[in-house]
Amino acid sequence: MDKSIKYMLFLFLLSMFLLACENDNDDKNDVEKNTGGELIFVDPSVSLQPIDGFGASDAWRVQFVGANWPLEKRNAMADLLFSQKLKEDGSPEGIGLSLWRFNIGAGSAEQGLASDIGNSWRRSECFLNEDGTYDWTKQAGQQWFLRAAEERGVESFLGFVNSPPVHYTKNGKAYSPGGTNINLEFGRIPDYAELLATVCQHFEQEGLAFDYLSPVNEPQWNWDSPGQEGSPATNGDIASILRELSPKLEEKNVQSQIVVPEAGELQFLYGDFGNAGREDQLHAFFNSSSSNYVGDLSNVKKVALGHSYFTTADVNTLVDVRKTLGNELNSNGGTAGFWQSEFCILENAPDIGDGWGRDLGMGTALYVAKVIHFDLALANAQSWSWWTALSQGDYKDGLIYLDNGINENGEPLDPGAESLKNDGYYRESKLLWALGNYSRFIRPGMVRVKSGFSIPKSETFQASNVMFSAYKDPVENRLVLVFVNYSDSDKKMTIGSIGETFNISGDQFDSYTTSAEKSLEKGEMPAESIIIEKRSVVTLVGKME
Repeated sequence: MDKSIKYMLFLFLLSMFLLACENDNDDKNDVEKNTGGELIFVDPSVSLQPIDGFGASDAWRVQFVGANWPLEKRNAMADLLFSQKLKEDGSPEGIGLSLWRFNIGAGSAEQGLASDIGNSWRRSECFLNEDGTYDWTKQAGQQWFLRAAEERGVESFLGFVNSPPVHYTKNGKAYSPGGTNINLEFGRIPDYAELLATVCQHFEQEGLAFDYLSPVNEPQWNWDSPGQEGSPATNGDIASILRELSPKLEEKNVQSQIVVPEAGELQFLYGDFGNAGREDQLHAFFNSSSSNYVGDLSNVKKVALGHSYFTTADVNTLVDVRKTLGNELNSNGGTAGFWQSEFCILENAPDIGDGWGRDLGMGTALYVAKVIHFDLALANAQSWSWWTALSQGDYKDGLIYLDNGINENGEPLDPGAESLKNDGYYRESKLLWALGNYSRFIRPGMVRVKSGFSIPKSETFQASNVMFSAYKDPVENRLVLVFVNYSDSDKKMTIGSIGETFNISGDQFDSYTTSAEKSLEKGEMPAESIIIEKRSVVTLVGKME
């Protein structure tokens, strides 16, 4: 054979060999090829965002459960949501939420059918009477759970509003007559601010202070149909409310911090998306050059609240939206952080379907754990909240489900039954416990730290395989790792940075696993050989030394 041909053949074979040896960052068989498992790193010396807490809301079912259900069942549900105690085997008794969102109602419940909101489960009472007096016995069920949360050590309470009180709205209803402005009669903003400040003052005096107050919710939607309480609001409306509300809180010596804007989708925090006057809210409220700047008000917390709805079904959208938001937060000079303040399943996702059909199993639990991961790891969320803690519907919107019996397919027999307002069955979901993999162990005051795969993996690859993030407790010097294994096989992980950037006491982590068979089940995991079960969420906790 000609020497030149031999040389060319040699080069070709060499290039094929090198190509075969080159690591494919997204090779699904990496773990199987490497007996040590996937190599990952954690660097506790590099701090990222602080963590303010994990939460859920009391809308709307708590109003009946907290007021009417047998005390034993109420306490059991409160333990599941709020308890930080441990069972005899060391497994958590509950998920230890550190933030509880209390819905300050608009008064559609008092109106009944005249409210036009046909579903009584979606109406709410208002502390303000039509004659201007206050009735603090209202929202009794919600107040019971608020007290139960306080007794179990929940660190923060947030009062949020869907609609101004019906006594102040343009149409005397808790939904909008149309348009993009807030549903308040002309000149009523000072009255609305006085109401909110008075509510905060009352609960502070009761020892149940709202650490945070959110005066608008999803202002991008017009809320012009009576499905629930709701009101639109422009950025100008919101700024006007805050400029009235801020001094009212100060006058009453109320310590609540105001948080806004509870954007209906994350994109509204940084872009237009067809909602002129209700868009680009991160810059509108926290950039000093904006006419709607409120960052100079002493009791406005410098965080932008947004909801992760409608951005999660497509994995590319899931990743891109959160990367963009994270970059926008950085480009805004760090003047505001980000809280993901509300989420449930509203889209039709390939892996779990749409929101209809309650799911007590791991499908929805893993899906939501994936969303939590990317909200924390890409958008740098400092707080993360699920929508509603209790649900009686046949929908993927609850952590604990209520019913008066189920059929052979696991569907509730009569979700709208009046009897269910007084008693029934309550059922834990795996979603409850998967949220607990974060909420129970990543406490307020902790900090996310640098971590990742030693051989980088794309986010789209991680989304169907293994995702993980790391957090440190600077006071207790603890390290917390949360893994989400979306795949159908166990995965082995090796932390290559142990012994370099940190050590774990006893070379062993406490492990807490949520899977089809386990609900935050306590175990132990050697620090040098981590196994993450298939289709599971696993939290590792270790003392650094």
